[in-house]
Amino acid sequence: MQFELFKDEVQDLLDLLTNNEWHYHSGGIPQRDKVKAAIGNGYYSDGRETFWLIDVDKKVGIIVIEDIDDTIPLFDIRLDAKYQGKGYGVKSLKWLQDYLFGKRKKIRIEGYTRADNHPMRKCFTKAGFVKEGYLRNSWENEGDTVSDTVLYGAIFDDWQSGKITNIKLNEVPY
Repeated sequence: MQFELFKDEVQDLLDLLTNNEWHYHSGGIPQRDKVKAAIGNGYYSDGRETFWLIDVDKKVGIIVIEDIDDTIPLFDIRLDAKYQGKGYGVKSLKWLQDYLFGKRKKIRIEGYTRADNHPMRKCFTKAGFVKEGYLRNSWENEGDTVSDTVLYGAIFDDWQSGKITNIKLNEVPY
């Protein structure tokens, strides 16, 4: 699997984003004109880095790293529906750690997902991220509904040592 920086493959990005329904993202299926406008306005480049996930010359998804100049970036992974459930999510999260900790010298990576997104939650765990928080009524969905969110984190020290440190969430009872 390879990861290549998005340059100007506008049609490929439009096709990926508008030919899939994003069940666990706000907004469902993005409108083509809005995606095209976002690309033109620098959404996938200004303050962000966007990478294609490529397997055998086929673009299977993207990773958008937000707040790339911060020491603690966020990210969004989107896999084409045909490639979900095939291990690409875990591989992408492991690559993300190698890239952000190894090359970009970040100290922490945070990822948020809807609580009912069990496939992504499994990916986080298999890739060495730690479940660090549960946020009630914090994910606004299409149609004016709200879901709970789960926060996962990975830290440089764990990546470097290959050991996951325990969190201290319940060390103090309040």
